[in-house]
Amino acid sequence: MDFYDLDLNDLVLDALDDMNFTETTPIQEHSIPPILEGRDIMGIAQTGTGKTAAYLLPVLSLLQDGGYPKDAINCVIMSPTRELAQQIDQAMQGFAYYLDNVSSIAVYGGNDGIRYEQEKRGMQSGADVIIATPGRLISHITLGNIDLSKVSFFILDEADRMLDMGFCDDILKIAKQLPQKHQTIMFSATMPKDILQLAHQLLTDPVEVKLSLSKPAEGISQSAYICYEPQKLGIVKEIFKERKPERVIIFTSSKVKTKDLAISIIRAGYKAKAMHSDLSQSERDNVMYEFRSGKIDILVATDIVARGIDIDDIQLVINFDVPHDKEDYVHRIGRTARAGKNGRSITLVSDKDQQYFARIERFLEKDVEKLPIPQSLGEGPVYNKETHKKKNCHSRKNGNNRGKAYSKKNKSQKKDKA
Repeated sequence: MDFYDLDLNDLVLDALDDMNFTETTPIQEHSIPPILEGRDIMGIAQTGTGKTAAYLLPVLSLLQDGGYPKDAINCVIMSPTRELAQQIDQAMQGFAYYLDNVSSIAVYGGNDGIRYEQEKRGMQSGADVIIATPGRLISHITLGNIDLSKVSFFILDEADRMLDMGFCDDILKIAKQLPQKHQTIMFSATMPKDILQLAHQLLTDPVEVKLSLSKPAEGISQSAYICYEPQKLGIVKEIFKERKPERVIIFTSSKVKTKDLAISIIRAGYKAKAMHSDLSQSERDNVMYEFRSGKIDILVATDIVARGIDIDDIQLVINFDVPHDKEDYVHRIGRTARAGKNGRSITLVSDKDQQYFARIERFLEKDVEKLPIPQSLGEGPVYNKETHKKKNCHSRKNGNNRGKAYSKKNKSQKKDKA
């Protein structure tokens, strides 16, 4: 479908022309019309499908058409991470280029007091659109810096990631500050039980737009090592001996492991840096700049950069730990082989993570190539796909208590996620 087939504001269409955007993606085609009609939306689609434009374009069109209070906050967009908030803000600047009457401000932590005061002034002067991380927005709400009583649009981007990071209570607290009548738009890459519960609490008679999870791009060469945990670092070093690392992302399961692995790789003589939530905003910006500019070759990261962050020309993605969800696997390795290019992904599968990798292979509907462990590192464990398949069936039968355990789990996860 062409964007001109949608009832978007002419000035928004002019910006799309400048950006050479002509055809909608499926998530945009099915989401924009009901948003323009004022319906609540529950959108399920993976990263890279155009979700940001799917909600920004109709909301900006409605704001430009008028009828909303001036000098008031009309839209709140929630983002799980600072990086994604920055990216949404950049997209906002492009789409709203000709909209002189629509203003916005990004609100996120990890910066100095001057930035905090700028955020405060922007919100109190009534920026139309606030793009915020949950913790930072709660801080401003607690200090009385923001009035959300006239908000018309409440948007949750990467909602599943926000719940993974322990922000459920913050989101509900923010939602209580909103007027009773407002439009809620929720986008998520996955639909676990916790997301369904949140959607039930926040959405009213929503339109559900669900796109099936796409298989990884054909240009990605996927392989794996079946190994023990202590063998992983040695395998990574051997990989880099075979081919000089350039534009490599290594994903780990926690920020503690991210820090330790980055130090070990640097000690081995490679240019690497860690990316995690303990870094200040200026430190994170600097790491991303050095990686994009080629000053460092290896980025060791948590899933904070797996979704929603555009990094071009990634040559290799290494899953140091197996992601527990097939969606996370697709998002991680999808950092490579973008725009029709080729790339590689390597997953290190420890004995305790075999069950998760077996699930990924069933989703892929193929066996990922298993590479031999270097002889110097000894033998690895046996990979028994069928055994783990039986265990997984058993675990699903006993999975009804996961929702009850969430409130206990999310506090500890919040400390060590990203």
